[in-house]
Amino acid sequence: MTAAALCEMLNLIPLAGMEGKNKEVTGGYIGDLLSWVMGRCKEGDAWITVMGNRNAVAVALLRDVSCIILCEDAELDADARTKADEEGIFIVRSSLPAYELAIRLSALLK
Repeated sequence: MTAAALCEMLNLIPLAGMEGKNKEVTGGYIGDLLSWVMGRCKEGDAWITVMGNRNAVAVALLRDVSCIILCEDAELDADARTKADEEGIFIVRSSLPAYELAIRLSALLK
């Protein structure tokens, strides 16, 4: 499924990087420690985090994630929004906690 389809199925709010919305979602990852995510997140993962800063966009770009899902209504700062738009990193938001999002994502990927 595409990141755009995932966004629709999980009622997520698109925030930035609309050019990246057609990337394929092949898995999921939860993490907020950027160095940890950088070493473990896989290409195509939907990355669930509260990190809405420019460094998170850089990690997403490096690991070629399908999208960043900001959980618990985490904020996306203006600098990160600009960088995500430039790089085509699709970023969406949810009010749900990371655990609940991961359960729903897992069910959709089965």
